[in-house]
Amino acid sequence: MTRPRALTLIVYAPALVGKDSRTLAVVHGMEEALPGLRLEWEVGKGARPIALPQRDAWLVERTQDGKFPLLCNGDESYPVTVNGRGRPGLLSPGGQSLSEVHAELPLDEPVIAAAAAVLEGVADGARAFWGHASPYGFGSKVAEQVRRSTHAPEFSPRGLPMLNLPQKLSAPEIPWCLGWLNYWSAAAAQAIGFPDPARDAELLTRARRTPSGGWVVQLTDAPLDYDDPTHLDALKRAYERFPEIGGRVAPR
Repeated sequence: MTRPRALTLIVYAPALVGKDSRTLAVVHGMEEALPGLRLEWEVGKGARPIALPQRDAWLVERTQDGKFPLLCNGDESYPVTVNGRGRPGLLSPGGQSLSEVHAELPLDEPVIAAAAAVLEGVADGARAFWGHASPYGFGSKVAEQVRRSTHAPEFSPRGLPMLNLPQKLSAPEIPWCLGWLNYWSAAAAQAIGFPDPARDAELLTRARRTPSGGWVVQLTDAPLDYDDPTHLDALKRAYERFPEIGGRVAPR
């Protein structure tokens, strides 16, 4: 059976603490961005949805140990999910423990139209350092760019620059990679030098400022397709513009 196309969203934020209200802000942000969405079910055993009549109170109580449980919209024919998990300092920039918030949605026209707002809602709600939203399978493409030894080539098989492992980066504000939609907090934007009105005129036509002072920046009009030469060119230009991403040069 062919897997339906999906949009994967990941943001990296300061580690969650017990009963952290940011989990509610994330969920509410998604629901506000996508009309009709209600994430009021827990994903139980066998991936079966379990209704949560008191979702908000339940979620705050269950937020602990740097993570929050897997929620869904209760519709197995149109699945939308979100959850959070901890990332240890040993595997994170600057040795700082993080929380990763993951969401997945069908990659259809309504989601594509709302994707920037969904990313904004999740990232601002989590008070994230940075994040991205990209078509499912994006991670395997980025893995081709990760430098795992000093003898790695300068460029990936697709001609994209090699990126350092996250734990090699000096601070959590520095994005590890570029996606289709990119969220940069105010601190991340400052670290990479965005925006520069002269150099970023094209990117600014596809950018939006968030209430927290961060940015959502869209690289291509359609969802990122690594087999589209124009999309690869857009990625290459963005990596060239922001050498701080992936720890290729020191942040500004």
